Amino acid sequence: MPRRTFFSFHYQPDVWRAWNVRNCWVVKPEDEIDKGFFDNSVFEAKQRESDDSLKAFLREGVENTSVTCVLTGNETWKRRWVRYEIARSLLKGNGLLTVYIHGVKDSKGNLAAKGYDPLAQMGVYKASSGIFLAEWKGGKWVKYEDYGLSIPEALFWFPAPKTDSVVQLSSHCMSYDFSEQDGRKNIGGWIETAAGLAGR
Repeated sequence: MPRRTFFSFHYQPDVWRAWNVRNCWVVKPEDEIDKGFFDNSVFEAKQRESDDSLKAFLREGVENTSVTCVLTGNETWKRRWVRYEIARSLLKGNGLLTVYIHGVKDSKGNLAAKGYDPLAQMGVYKASSGIFLAEWKGGKWVKYEDYGLSIPEALFWFPAPKTDSVVQLSSHCMSYDFSEQDGRKNIGGWIETAAGLAGR
């Protein structure tokens, strides 16, 4: 069965690192399909049109995938559109995982400082009117602003929250360090584990 994976990352500083990770993963093109590697000019063009246009574009990118791999550099955790890709992936039922790529050299041979886990910056909580997404913003948890609808409990592949305390997505997802944990050899297995946890 083909494993369709969406790669989410902070484009400007990390695209070189992300391509290196992607290129070592796609070893059997007939079995493994990646998405999320659209040209940045397309992303920027959609952003110039409107937020709604960009959101539709990103939703389309996540479609027909079963896993979302968040390639994490120094500031990935605070990027609005990475958070949106995570939110849409959760709503779609994708498996989720974090792969730290700060230890992969960029085009100039530089490494980066390790950033926070983007999946720890988003979570879910239960309110009187349903279950909602939350994001860590300004030093506190707030309702996620780019998707304000309640989430049906049936969409979750992990136990749904029972209280108004935010449950971080990272508490149900695995994270890995590409450089320290031999990602060139192991990333395929990490992706399969994420798919398995989500029942995909």
